[in-house]
Amino acid sequence: MAEMTPQDVREALEDAGAVLKGHFQLTSGRHSDTYVQCARVLEDPALTMRLARAMVDRLGPRQIDLVIAPAMGGIIIGFAVAQVLGVNFIFTERQQGTMVLRRGFKIPSQSRVLVVEDVVTTGGSVAEVVDVVRAAGAEVVAVAALIDRGGPKVFDAELVPLLKVEVESWEPVSCSLCEAGVPLYSPGSRRLSV
Repeated sequence: MAEMTPQDVREALEDAGAVLKGHFQLTSGRHSDTYVQCARVLEDPALTMRLARAMVDRLGPRQIDLVIAPAMGGIIIGFAVAQVLGVNFIFTERQQGTMVLRRGFKIPSQSRVLVVEDVVTTGGSVAEVVDVVRAAGAEVVAVAALIDRGGPKVFDAELVPLLKVEVESWEPVSCSLCEAGVPLYSPGSRRLSV
C-alpha cells in the first residue's frame, strides 16, 4: 500500500467529519475556531492502521523499544503505532492533575521510547509524558503525532507529525469569539464542556 501523503491525511480527516468549526477550548486552554476531532478518523480500524504505518514510515530507521501515549487522545493511535513497530505499548493517565503511570506499567531504564499523540498544539500533555519517560531513566526518541497544530511547543523532543495544520488559537482573554458571545465547547479529554 502506498505511503499516505499529507493531502491523503487531510482528506481522511475531512471525509470522517473530524474538522469541526465553531468556538472551542483546546486542551492547552487556548481558544480556536477550528477543532480536529481525531477520534472520528480513529473509528475506522483499517484507516487507523494505515495512519500508524505512515507515522512509522515518517520516523525512519530509529531504534524504538516502547511506545507511550497520554490518555485519552493518544491511546488508539499509540497502540496502532506500537503494533506496526512490534513493540509494547503503555499509556499515562492523570491522577490528581498530574500525568503518571498506573496499572502496573513500567518503563525500563535505558529503553528508547516513542511518545505518540493525536493532536499537538502547545504540547503540554506531551511534555508531561516526556518527563515521565526521562524520570524512569529512558530516552525519548521522538514524538510522533497525527497533527501538529503549529506554534511554539513546551517540550524539547523532536516532533514528527503526519500533517501540519496552521490553525489560529488565542488566549481566552483575547478571544473575539468570547467577546461576541459565541458558545464555547471543550471537546478534548482534559476539560468538561463549558
